[in-house]
Amino acid sequence: MVLRLSGLSVTRRRRPVLHGVNLALGSGEFVGLIGPNGAGKSSLMEAALGLIPFTGTSSLAAMPADRRARHATYLPQSREIAWPVSVEDLVALGRIPWPGGGRSGEDRAAIDAAIARMGLEAFRKRTALRLSGGEQNRALIARALAQDTPMLIADEPIAGLDPAQQLACLRLFRDLAAEGRTVLASIHDLGLAARFCTRLVLLSGGHVLADGPADAVLGDDLLRRAFGITVRRVETPDGPAILPV
Repeated sequence: MVLRLSGLSVTRRRRPVLHGVNLALGSGEFVGLIGPNGAGKSSLMEAALGLIPFTGTSSLAAMPADRRARHATYLPQSREIAWPVSVEDLVALGRIPWPGGGRSGEDRAAIDAAIARMGLEAFRKRTALRLSGGEQNRALIARALAQDTPMLIADEPIAGLDPAQQLACLRLFRDLAAEGRTVLASIHDLGLAARFCTRLVLLSGGHVLADGPADAVLGDDLLRRAFGITVRRVETPDGPAILPV
C-alpha cells in the first residue's frame, strides 16, 4: 500500500472533523475524494501528511520528514506564489528533497520534463507572479511533477481553472495513475470525478460514507444522504455527465 490510514480522527477548534477513518490506497489508483463542504476532505489530506494533529495512524505521517517528501507531493487548496521567482526556479523547488537539491543532472532532467509536460516552455524564464491564475496553477503542478514521488495529494486541483484546463489536469492525473503512481484528489464536480477517477471515496460528516467505483458511490441514496440532492445522469461517448437537480 502507498498510503494506509487507520482510525484517523481529527478535531479542529474543539470540533470533531473526522471520526475513525480507515482508508488504503495502492499503486496505480486515481482516487477522487468527494463530499460536501465541511465533510473533512482537506483535514483528511493534511492529517495523512502529518501537517495537523490527529489520532489514529497514517503510514505517511509516520515517515521521517525527508523520506515523506520523497514519497508524496502535496498541492494544497491555497496555492499562492509568494516570491517573484522564474517559472523554472519555481519548478526546481520540487527537487529540494532529493540529494542534488535542484543542481544535479537528474534534477535538471526532472525539471525539464515537468515544464514540458505542463506546456510551460514559453514561460520558463518569466516571473511566476506575472502568470495568470491558471498558468500559475500549471506551474505549481509542474513543481509537484518535478518532485517525482510515488504519490500526489491534491486539494481541489481544478478549482479556478477554465474547462479546458480542468480536463487537461484530470487527464494528467489519470495518466500518472496509469504510469503506476497514486493520486488522491478532492474534486467537487461529480461528473468529472466519475469520468476520470478509478475509485471514489465519499466523505460525509467526518465519516467514509462510501468507497468504490463511481457507479456504486454515486447512487441516488448516497448522494441524497451526503449532499441532500438528487442527480440526473446522462451517458455520453466520453463518460457520464452528472447534473444536480
